[in-house]
Amino acid sequence: MAQNVIVPVIDLTSAAEGSTVGQNLQTAMAFGSQTAFSANNSTAVIANTAGFWQITAALSMQVSANQSVAFTMSNGLSSKTIWELIINNTSGSFDIWNNDSVDFVVFLASGESISAVASNRGYVQGSARQIATVNGDLVNPSGFNPQ
Repeated sequence: MAQNVIVPVIDLTSAAEGSTVGQNLQTAMAFGSQTAFSANNSTAVIANTAGFWQITAALSMQVSANQSVAFTMSNGLSSKTIWELIINNTSGSFDIWNNDSVDFVVFLASGESISAVASNRGYVQGSARQIATVNGDLVNPSGFNPQ
């Protein structure tokens, strides 16, 4: 039997009610969400919890022989360099500094970690924030409560 009645469909999802935010707002830095890290002539573990992580950092290196700053990922058995800046200066002039910045997202599976590595004249300072769980569920900034 055909029916000549229009049945309205009401969307009651959180997206329809306006309680979600855009991806760019969801990844905002927040005081309670950021984990600071720093490395100079050392290695600093940035994150070791499974999920998606946004890494933001400033890098500096004194231009001298064989200096580097890098980001490495480890699965507990081996390590991979995923980003690296290397300076090989043999001129003897060490009064020049090279500066850069990074902002990227990494996925860590269970048992994996990401670290910042800096040589003796290299500096890495930044912060990290988990932006999604290992299942892809978004993690809102600390203190944000959608209405």
